[in-house]
Parts: sequence; structure tokens; C-alpha cells
Amino acid sequence: MLNLSVLLEDSARHYPERAAVVLGDQRLSYAQVNAAANQVADLLVSRGIRPGDKVALSCPNLPYFPIVYYGILKAGAVVVPLNVLLKGREVAYHLADSQARAYFCFEGSAELPMGAEGHAGFAEADGCEHFFLITADPAAPSPIEGTETLGRALAGRSPVFETVLAAETDPAVILYTSGTTGQAKGAELSHSNLILNALTCNRLFGTRPGTDTHLLVLPLFHSFGSTVNMNAGFASASTLVLMPRFDAAGAVQLLQKEDVTFFAGVPTMYWGLLNALTEDVDVDRIARTMRVAVSGGSSLPVEIIKEVKARFGVQILEGYGLSETSPVATFSDPDSDPRPGSIGIPIWGVEVRLVDESWNTVEGADEIGEIAIRGHNIMRGYYNRPEATAEVMNNGWFRTGDLARRDKDGFYYIVDRAKDMIIRGGFNVYPREIEEVLLTHEAVSLVAVIGVPHPSHGEEIKAYVIRKEGATVTEEELGAWAKEQMAGYKYPRIITFVDSLPMTATGKLLKRALT
Repeated sequence: MLNLSVLLEDSARHYPERAAVVLGDQRLSYAQVNAAANQVADLLVSRGIRPGDKVALSCPNLPYFPIVYYGILKAGAVVVPLNVLLKGREVAYHLADSQARAYFCFEGSAELPMGAEGHAGFAEADGCEHFFLITADPAAPSPIEGTETLGRALAGRSPVFETVLAAETDPAVILYTSGTTGQAKGAELSHSNLILNALTCNRLFGTRPGTDTHLLVLPLFHSFGSTVNMNAGFASASTLVLMPRFDAAGAVQLLQKEDVTFFAGVPTMYWGLLNALTEDVDVDRIARTMRVAVSGGSSLPVEIIKEVKARFGVQILEGYGLSETSPVATFSDPDSDPRPGSIGIPIWGVEVRLVDESWNTVEGADEIGEIAIRGHNIMRGYYNRPEATAEVMNNGWFRTGDLARRDKDGFYYIVDRAKDMIIRGGFNVYPREIEEVLLTHEAVSLVAVIGVPHPSHGEEIKAYVIRKEGATVTEEELGAWAKEQMAGYKYPRIITFVDSLPMTATGKLLKRALT
């Protein structure tokens, strides 16, 4: 019997006065976060929430997120973190699909009215009985008529609570997939899934208790941020410096001010950091304190790896995983020579193989197959979706939808999403490969490659390119250069220059928004 909230409780017991979360001038100790989480648990139990009930949470990177997250767990309930950008209709779908009985939602702002959208979704979702509005001022009345604020609901609640224990394989969190290939599905993750993933991260990064400071720019509602930063960070009594919304210039300032030792981000965030290094930035100070740099979410361009190493003096460790894998499945080996572009090797306790459409193992170095994973990190299944679960699971193995190759030493390299692959004139073209080549051009800052319909070739290759500041290269010039670098069926015939590219809330390129 155990509970994922032990990660907070153990650090609060051994490091009660150490700062757990930092937001601007606000600093909360481990003892304070644990006591507040106990109040949330007490509140939920008083409202009839029972072990196994689902409780949803919409909140950006604020101290409220870990307080409510671990409070839900302490009550024996299952956390359902929701993307803060969801609209009312989408909120209603997630609450109904997860069968949530309660919903905590941050009030948001004029630009991002989360509270209004959240309450609209709550009102549409049958079976969700309790709505708690999280407000910046805990004592303020609710701006939404007829709703209860978390601050007022917690008033007078006991800061002491006896955590409800669960079986190791009982669900702790339901993480919803992005829904890029259809309606979002909830991946059920157990207490042991998430505890082992967090502890394995700390083992991998050589973390010593009470010594690290994380700059948390990844959204906590996403599996990457919640495991690698929050759960792993709380397990090691690290200090989490929160950024509600990623801003490259602001992040660089926090790297200096807080002497950050641990940074995790997606490739576009590293690109942003590099472009925010102005003359007044003390890069040497950042380099002196930075101990670990981690990237995931999508393949990291080799050029960015090289530039981060040159500027910050730290080798980015690339990892790979999905919501369904808790999420970490593979990682670069910190004790081995870096292999830029590789997602590394399987983490402790996890197996990886490449398979074809019939689950047959793809043998041979550098042969391309779909990544399949088995181990302690694999989800229980998609919540209430046995058929969808059966489509991706086979004898404990989970197939990811991602294509990769494995070199002779067992290191894996993402080729592309199986569904992103472009078929041009009968040839398979992997957008990631084209993007890597284009990024080596001196005028190219960022690029996204997609396939577009073509009457005779089936699909044509199109590249959306952000030029580096001051660059004047034309579509014709870049196209001619690309033709010299790649096989005739690979280089992009269509090049469009843009000032920005669409991103998801987690900072990934949103390719489905490109046409």
C-alpha cells in the first residue's frame, strides 16, 4: 500500500523549512505545501469524495497546482489534470469522460478566462458535483456568481490529515492525450507507475536530496513537467521556481537570479533561450550553476544541442516518452559520450524494441520500425476504452506510433511520427530529417515540414521557415540549396517564410495547424 503523495510528505518530514515552490517573491516551504495539501484533502473528504473518485484540476504553474494535486491524492482520489487552454465545451467533455466528481479551476485572466470557461464546462457535465474556483486572492469573493472559492472553502480546515493509502497498481492520475488523431483519451497511470518514474529520473540525473533548483517552464498539467520537474523534484526536496507562462527573456533572468541547477524544456524553449541571450545576460553565472539540461517532447535539432553546449557549457540530455509511459521511457546516458540527436537507451526497468504493423520485431542496425515499450512505466490502459487500449497493447507491450531506428550500440533515434510520414511519389519522407538539414543553413532559425496534397505525387513537401534576424535568403535560394543537400524526392519544393509557428500549450510545434 502506498500513495504518490509520499514524494511530498517524505521531503516535508526531512526538509520542512526548505523552499518547495517559488513564484516571484512568494516562497513556500515543504512544510507549508504539505499542510495546505492536507487541508485540500480534508475539504474533499468532507464533501463526500471517496477513494477512487476522479477530481479534475485546471491550473497554470502556480503554487496552487502542487497543493491541490497532492491534496487530491492524499484523499485517495484520482487527479485529472486538464490543459489550461481548454474551452467550455472541451472542459465538459473531459469532466464527463473521466467521470470527475469535483473540479478545481483557476480563475485565469481577461486574456485567458479559465474560470469562466471551466465553470461553463462544469455546468454542462452531468455527475460533476463540486466546483472550486482558485483565486489569486484567497480571501476574495468569487467573481463567478454561485461558485465557491478554494480560499474560503479551506478556511479553518485542519493542516493535519491521514493520507489514504492505495494498492500500488491503483490509478493515481488520468492524463489526457492531445487528441491529435481523434478525441482525447485518458491514460490511467498508477501510483507505482509515477513513483518509479520519478525515482528513476533522480537516479538517472544523479540528484542528491535538498540540493537542486528547477526552473519549471513546462506546464504541470503535462506529463513531462509533472514527472521530471514536480514529482522527481519533490521526491528529492528540490526547489521549484515556477513560470506560469514561458517567456524566454524572463526565463534567462530567473536562471541567473535563482541559481538554477536543473532545466527541462522542449526544443522550442531552448531555441528561445539562445535567442534571448543579450549583452546584459551573465552567461558565465548560468553556466556555473547549471547541472542538468533535459529535453523531450520532440526531437532536438543537433544545431541547438551544439549551441547550448557552447553557451551554457552543459550537454543536453535527450529523453523520450509519452503520457502513456508515465512519461519517461528512454534517456541519454549521462555517463556515456553524448550522441546528438539520439533519445538514448531504455531507462532502468524498461524494455524497448522496434516493431512492424504486425508486432514483429524489426531486426538490424538502422532499420526503421515503430517503438514499442514494456516496463513499470506503462499505463493501466485508456480509461473506459478497452478497444482503444487493445489497439496499442499486446502482452504488456505498448506501441507508440513513433518511428525510430537503433544504431549498433543500442541507442535509439526518432525518425518521425508514423502519422507524420510523407509519401511522395511512392517514397517515404520523414519531416524530421528534412528539418534537421534545413536547420544547418546559416539563415534558418526554426523550421516545420509537412506534406500537402499533390495531384500526381500524392503528397508534396512543404517547409515553413523562420529566418534568423537580419537574414535575407529567398525561397528560391533556400530551395536551390536544399536541392543540393538532399535526394531529389526529399527536398521541399514549397518554402514559406513566416514570423512564427503555431505551438501547443506544451511548446511543441502544432503541425496540424499548418496547411
